[in-house]
Amino acid sequence: MDQIYIIMLIALGVLAIIDLIVGVSNDAVNFLNSAVGSKAISFKTTMIVASLGVLVGAMFSSGMMEIARSGIFVPSMFSFNDVMIIFLAVMITDILLLDVFNSLGLPTSTTVSIIFELLGAAVCLALYKIYTTDDTFDNLGMYINTKKASEIVYSILLSVVLSFALGSFIQYISRLIFTFHYDKKLKYFGAIFGGIAISAITFFILIKGLKGVSFISKDQYAWINQHQFLILGGNFILFLVLSQILISFFKVNILRVIILIGTFALALAFAGNDLVNFIGVPIAAFNSYEIFQASGASGDTFMMGALADDSIVAPFYFLLLAGIVMVVTLWTSKKAKSVIETGVNLSRQGDGVEKFSPNLASRFIVRLGVNIGEGMNYFLPKKLQIKIDSRFKTVEKSAKKTEDEPAFDMVRASVNLMVASILIAIGTSMKLPLSTTYVTFMVAMGTSFADRAWDRESAVYRIAGVFKVIGGWFFTAIVAFLLAFVMAYILKIGEVFAFVGLLLLLGILLYRSSRKHKKKVKYEAEIKSLRKEDIGTVKDMITESSAQISTVFRRTSALYSSLIDNLASEDLAKLKQNKKDQKKLEKEIDELKSNVFYFIKNLDDNSVEASKFYILILGYLQDMVQSIDFITSNSYSHVNNNHKKLKFNQIKGLKTIDDQVQKLLLLLEDSFKNEEYNKIDVILKDKQLLLDTVSDLITKQINRIRTTETSPKNSKLYFALLLETNDLVNAIMNLLEMFKEFNKVDKN
Repeated sequence: MDQIYIIMLIALGVLAIIDLIVGVSNDAVNFLNSAVGSKAISFKTTMIVASLGVLVGAMFSSGMMEIARSGIFVPSMFSFNDVMIIFLAVMITDILLLDVFNSLGLPTSTTVSIIFELLGAAVCLALYKIYTTDDTFDNLGMYINTKKASEIVYSILLSVVLSFALGSFIQYISRLIFTFHYDKKLKYFGAIFGGIAISAITFFILIKGLKGVSFISKDQYAWINQHQFLILGGNFILFLVLSQILISFFKVNILRVIILIGTFALALAFAGNDLVNFIGVPIAAFNSYEIFQASGASGDTFMMGALADDSIVAPFYFLLLAGIVMVVTLWTSKKAKSVIETGVNLSRQGDGVEKFSPNLASRFIVRLGVNIGEGMNYFLPKKLQIKIDSRFKTVEKSAKKTEDEPAFDMVRASVNLMVASILIAIGTSMKLPLSTTYVTFMVAMGTSFADRAWDRESAVYRIAGVFKVIGGWFFTAIVAFLLAFVMAYILKIGEVFAFVGLLLLLGILLYRSSRKHKKKVKYEAEIKSLRKEDIGTVKDMITESSAQISTVFRRTSALYSSLIDNLASEDLAKLKQNKKDQKKLEKEIDELKSNVFYFIKNLDDNSVEASKFYILILGYLQDMVQSIDFITSNSYSHVNNNHKKLKFNQIKGLKTIDDQVQKLLLLLEDSFKNEEYNKIDVILKDKQLLLDTVSDLITKQINRIRTTETSPKNSKLYFALLLETNDLVNAIMNLLEMFKEFNKVDKN
């Protein structure tokens, strides 16, 4: 029987590596957002600094591992076999849950997930033991460390409120001091700000974080603890002087230095605080096995009270290996980019394409905020209002808007890193597993709010996004508890068979998730290729329009042909997929329409006609998509309602039209892709041929109705397809004629 426990340990080791990968992919948002969003330092430099922070922070994690061993459940109430089941259930659940959030591109809390997974699995086995031993359910509290669990939950909820409030307050004060024109202000206040920020970061991360590490003795740490204010004051003076030297003599932007140090510090705090979420459970399993082996008892009867011993520490080589895996994941994970994008999008300064849709709650809060703001303005003196507003006046950008433009400035990035680092480091030193996701996300939202990044144009979307993320956090807690509960029960009842089956199921789900995410990334890349903001000349506009038109022609061609084939074979599943593909195409056109404002703003001053041309192009593309939408919806409804299949002659007629449409769109796709517009005249001359074919098919259907046709539903669908195809062709031809005329004018 001991062999199965060895296999379980090996499985837990593999699961730990997988959990590290999915966990870091989600938590990378915590320490990369500020540097990535502000673009204060290059992405490569950001990654190098963050990697070093993660490696160093991994060495600070040994003191936190007790959360996995005894922080949630009471080990003395469970046998070795029970503990191994709890750990397996937790790891399988954690990987599945985090992978779902990564695929959705939403940040969640790895701390909350691991806590509620431990709680769910432990409660399951506790209830099982109570039921099978005729114990009373009143004794459930003897199995669960309710005091510690409550303390952890309270600290996490409190960190959410404190993070938002402290982030808002410090950002508001910082903006009043520096304004958005901070370059001149740095000469006078930069050294003080740098001294406060850097000394706070280094004190709480490098001093408070030393608690529990192996290379600092208890006497040394006691001396540090007794002289905290002396060390903090010395740090402030040291970094104040260094900041002033860097500013005055080396002309260094001190905010870049703060962001550099802050990124390192937050990465260090992340690893020190969150590593337990990924490898704490497997290490606890390893410790359990060592204790069990020394006992020589049976796994079903040996109770694990020794697991709560405070002297147990995580092996150094486990921490080092975990740090290496985290760094590799940081550099290679594609899902991490999706999660980072969400955080940056919600906190960016100014408007743009919004990722989230507004809801009732976000509309109510914005309306309430507007009313409160108007009420406060009524009581505040007018001069004070004008003075405060002047401090929040953003910098007018002379350069054209580009994709590489920072989402927010370096003042906000510095505050994000400073406040988040302090809060997380305090939690680490007190051995409270604060959620780094909650802290960093709410600090970023607080600073965005204080910085007036959520204005009347964007607030309703940003608040909706925040609600969706926070809702995901509650979802994490509930699902983590329930899923771990179920997993533990299956493993307890099914034993070895359940163990093997769940591992196989996990592998299949992760494989499918990976394939699905690759398709999603490819689709999002296509949307981004359609949406560009750095177009400045008419020539750029023509080139970009050609690429967009070519892409829409290609997608329309594939969709139209697939629709006809699937309608002919009455394949409902494929028709349903056609509807999804059509919605994607419609979304791409909506993205282009959303970007019209920036497109027009970026064009040359003498490009009014070019702007009008681009708007009309989008109008014709939208007409094409609407025709495809009508054809798709009607085809799907006809088959879904089990109406009679189209007749042979009807299908033959649609195939004829399909062949002609395919030839037309293929020729147009190549023409616009290669910018060979000389073929447009030839295509326009053949316009009537295709329209005549449609007209001829309509006439034949009328004759069939008068003679042999007996199905009104078939006739309705057939006429609808022909008429919408006619509209589709007209939209294409109108687009070509306009493109031809514009090119003539442009050349002249």
